[in-house]
Amino acid sequence: MATWGLILETTVGLGEHKHTEAYVMAHVEGGREMALAELERRARAYTPEHPRSPRRRRLFRDGDGFLLVIDGAWQSHATRFSAAELLDDTDRPASAERVSDEPVAAEVLPATTRELPPPPPSVAVAVERDEDGVPVKPAWLGRTDLP
Repeated sequence: MATWGLILETTVGLGEHKHTEAYVMAHVEGGREMALAELERRARAYTPEHPRSPRRRRLFRDGDGFLLVIDGAWQSHATRFSAAELLDDTDRPASAERVSDEPVAAEVLPATTRELPPPPPSVAVAVERDEDGVPVKPAWLGRTDLP
């Protein structure tokens, strides 16, 4: 049985600080149609923070998801809802189910010919700082491992 993530992507912030953030609203066990039905229910009930004075609300179906466009007094705000099958989750215990008795072959990566430089030394020396707490000498000044 598949596990589906119900994902919300929305624009947060104002002005120059606007950016998109994604949230997993819920997980649904079952088929794709069941996940899409739950996603539609949540998309219809969703009320975003912006715009504060909505003038028009439109909900579109798009493939495995929905797009909510709300026109405000000054600009439009969009929120995308999508259903995606969960393939891996680091917080979920590994499944003990095996598909076959064949061992899984490890992927062989080609050896690199270029040697990487050593990581910068971690120095635990007290750094001289001015009254604002800014270092007087930049940490990169004098390093020999930089181009």
